[in-house]
Amino acid sequence: MDAFTLSLNRYILHNRSYLGVIALMLRLFSSAPTAARRIPTAGIASAVKAHFQKLDLNCDLGEGESPSRQRALMRAISSANIACGGHAGDLRSMDHCVRMAREEGVHVGAHPGYPDRENFGRISRQISPADFELLLIQQISGLEQVARSNRMKLSHIKLHGALYHDVERDSSLAIVYLETVTRFWPKAKIFALAGGNLVEASARHDARVWEEIFADRAYRPNGTLVDREADGAVLSDLKEIVSRVQSYNKTGRMKTIAGSTVGMNARTICVHSDSENALRVARALADELG
Repeated sequence: MDAFTLSLNRYILHNRSYLGVIALMLRLFSSAPTAARRIPTAGIASAVKAHFQKLDLNCDLGEGESPSRQRALMRAISSANIACGGHAGDLRSMDHCVRMAREEGVHVGAHPGYPDRENFGRISRQISPADFELLLIQQISGLEQVARSNRMKLSHIKLHGALYHDVERDSSLAIVYLETVTRFWPKAKIFALAGGNLVEASARHDARVWEEIFADRAYRPNGTLVDREADGAVLSDLKEIVSRVQSYNKTGRMKTIAGSTVGMNARTICVHSDSENALRVARALADELG
């Protein structure tokens, strides 16, 4: 007889209250070691995932879009990734985005990137782990303070552009990212590439990660994104994009540029605000996702 059963039997003998038994069971289960949070992206888990949870719809905002476009996108999405002074954004744009998110009932997230406005943060740069930690502290804290002043909480964090992908490739940056977020923003979710290295590492750092897929980007058969500069990397055809998401919702598998499919385990799906047809795509996906 295992330890759990022995403890339960002893408790029942001394306390026959069913409520007491239930309370003990909850305490025992909550104190037991838990498995890694991530569900494998291959096999049965990937195939059945989409039938059991609604996908969050996120969008990168505060990157220079017009107020009317920003408002329209906010009304379609559930999570806003707000640029916080690196690749784009300033105090005024952050405050405007947060206020609008509050009005539209949208979750507020920080969207830190390389401080390279000329290239919109889409060019990789050399950065030390110490400088990366400082970048995170400065940019995320800035948005957090704006959110607090508007009675909003920081829901999530999503890196921008080249930084998003550099963290996938550099394990030292990934460790700094996970440790910094779990130390200073333990309640915030991290949006990370579905099936990527950061997702794997997060299980060892007790980080809250939501795996992310992209509605308007093409995938390679190994589950990585096609380089933005390559032909066919950025999708704009509304029917094609919606069809891919519909297929994913049914199968848990994303179509690739090679015509095959790859299993993924996403919790959130991204539409880029600067992509062609972004507003039409966001509205169509909002209808599709319910």
